[in-house]
Amino acid sequence: MGWCCSGISRALALLVLLFVLRGRSCCCWGLSPSSGDGEKSLRSDPDSWEALHRNKRSWVWNQFFVLEEYTGNEPLYVGKLHSDVDKGDGKVKYVLSGEGATSIFTIDENTGDIHATKRLDREAQAYYTLQAQAIDRITNLPVEPRSEFVVKVQDINDNEPKFLDGPYLAGVPEMSPLGTMVVQVAATDADDPTYGNSARVVYSIIHGQPYFSVEPKTGVIRTALPNMDRETKDQYVLVIQAKDMVGQMGGLSGTTSVTVTLTDVNDNPPRFAHKSYQYTVLESLPVQSVVARIKAADADIGSNAEMDYRIMDGDGPGMFNITTDEDTQEGVIILQKPLDFETRSGFALRIEATNRNIDSNFLSLGPFSDITSVKVSVADVNEPPVFSTPLSKLNVSEDARVGTSIGRVSAHDPDNSNSGIRYSIDRNTDLERFFNVDASSGIISTAKSLDREANSVHNLTILAIESLDPNQIGKSITLITVLDVNDNAPVFAIDYETLLCENSMPGQVIQTISAVDKDEPLDGHRFNFALDATVAGNLNFTLRDNKDNTASIVTKRGGFRRREQAVYRLPVLVTDNGKPALSSTNTLSVRVCDCDSDGVALSCGAVAYTATGLSTGALLAILGCIITLLVMVLLIVTMRRRRKQPLILEEERDIRENIVRYDDEGGGEEDTEAFDMVTLRNLNIIRDPAARRDVTPDTPTFYQYTSASRPSYKSLPDNVVFREFIWERLKDADVDPTAPPYDSLQTYAFEGSGSVAESLSSLESLSTDSDQNYDYLSNWGPRFKKLADLYGNSDGVFS
Repeated sequence: MGWCCSGISRALALLVLLFVLRGRSCCCWGLSPSSGDGEKSLRSDPDSWEALHRNKRSWVWNQFFVLEEYTGNEPLYVGKLHSDVDKGDGKVKYVLSGEGATSIFTIDENTGDIHATKRLDREAQAYYTLQAQAIDRITNLPVEPRSEFVVKVQDINDNEPKFLDGPYLAGVPEMSPLGTMVVQVAATDADDPTYGNSARVVYSIIHGQPYFSVEPKTGVIRTALPNMDRETKDQYVLVIQAKDMVGQMGGLSGTTSVTVTLTDVNDNPPRFAHKSYQYTVLESLPVQSVVARIKAADADIGSNAEMDYRIMDGDGPGMFNITTDEDTQEGVIILQKPLDFETRSGFALRIEATNRNIDSNFLSLGPFSDITSVKVSVADVNEPPVFSTPLSKLNVSEDARVGTSIGRVSAHDPDNSNSGIRYSIDRNTDLERFFNVDASSGIISTAKSLDREANSVHNLTILAIESLDPNQIGKSITLITVLDVNDNAPVFAIDYETLLCENSMPGQVIQTISAVDKDEPLDGHRFNFALDATVAGNLNFTLRDNKDNTASIVTKRGGFRRREQAVYRLPVLVTDNGKPALSSTNTLSVRVCDCDSDGVALSCGAVAYTATGLSTGALLAILGCIITLLVMVLLIVTMRRRRKQPLILEEERDIRENIVRYDDEGGGEEDTEAFDMVTLRNLNIIRDPAARRDVTPDTPTFYQYTSASRPSYKSLPDNVVFREFIWERLKDADVDPTAPPYDSLQTYAFEGSGSVAESLSSLESLSTDSDQNYDYLSNWGPRFKKLADLYGNSDGVFS
């Protein structure tokens, strides 16, 4: 059994050509059923299949070809399947399965014609693997074994070349030789490289000639001109085209840009803009200041433009130095020594600038250095006076009399004007004015008595002021050392506390003393100790000078008793070795103590005597005094505990006004709900003609009238009514005989008829848009200060 297609093909290439030209072709293939491999046995005649044994043959398949991107209106015919079992009676049904079956490829189950129903893209999928089978229509049993075949999508030139890495950035050194490689570009074509020329790309340069060229096959870009100069043009933009079909007519193309930057080389030497430069500086310019900046121009950039400067020769060696500013590549001239216009008014220098990194390939373009001259002129300034010595050291004795000359300072004007000088002392360095300086001569003298012990060194600042220009002031430091004289007597080094045990033995050292002296003799202190002449022959103690500025107090006897004498006072005379020698008498107190066996003091001072020796009469007298004191104390305590009996009964004790508080905010003077004001008008007072004998009623009234002519309260103004009511109450309290004898405070309140300031409530200000000015509140006194702060100066604080 076998398959046959209409038409005979001589070769596979002819079959492809027929597909392209006719859209339809046929082929015949044989397959051994035992091996299942296609033997590709091409048959020239359908009758030749009959000569073979049919039970030994099966389906044989090769590729079908379908042209991609078919744009016809009808389904594209792919090929035809036919089995020699099919007798044309409709009993055989053809079935197609596999990739794209039913969705892309369809088969006529009666005729076996295969069509493509969709547009195919080879770049998306290059081939499809399908399975074909012939089935008996009635029994649905296969009449041929299932066989597999491939539908290959045939390529057409439908994709242009693309530069996937573009656009490109590249660099090449300037002055490069002709043909120097810059960069290689590459374009890719999605078409089938194994079929035709659709994916064969050639390169060409569209923009960028005549500076650069591109190799057509490799895409390598090279320089096309020699010695391209970065300083003339440093960047080029090339447009490179890639065209398929080997560049033939009808091919597709794509472009990309290549930005080529010429990198710098050191091909330009430094050059000064001028052969000489002129600068002027003030003679007061401080050392290490910048005198001038010069720069040699270099067209190169980066390290190729770095340069070093040096002073080749010039006036005033060591006066100037030059360094390179690494940021600007300028030569910075720096002053090394002070300038003095009066000594020298100008300098001339020769300065060389040299490239730091020289390229040996471009030595012919050199030399890579340049020389210029620099003239520095010194301008005169009015300088302050200059002292002959900036630091003077003088000495003066502390016993020098006021007005004693100590020394002299001298200053001069360094300018040609030679102005006169006046001297003075900066009083911030001599606050107590111990010294004076003569304004014209500069002689320093004492103005007060000196005390070395209070201040041994005086640090004065002497000012020298120009007479013609007082703003020019020179300064000098003068150290005055006060020399010591022996004007302080020696004294004990500390306040000694000397303890003497009662059981001390004769010849025992009870204290070692030393002395101090505020003076400081050059050869050191030498103190002599001795007991004062008044006690030199005492029988208790003696003094032994140790000849090392100390002395020892030694007992002459033993058996000291506190009861006999608790304290001994020894005047000690201390003398120094000054000229003249000074001395002072210092008293040493020796306290007698009761000591234990180890000599540790237990108790010191006087002994309290007991009363065991008193007589019986003395004891009785002391006892009587004590009893009398106790009786007096008891009487005082009893009197203080007594309390006065109240003049009224307990239940009637609290008859004064009581204050009752309610947590109810009243309505002010307009509120008559809580208290009926008519009650105050009905003064139904029960008056008792009897008056208190201990009080003289003298109650003033605001209106002078007799009792007979007293008007009715109803006819009086409100403010007078309440005041009269309060005075009446006060008078009744004063003349009431039943009132307690002690003072009783009764309080009545009267708010008054109103305030001239009217309402000051902040609540009302919230409810109105009044523009009233409250500045007058600040004139009402301190009690209205808070209201004045809130209303007086604020622009609507509560608005």
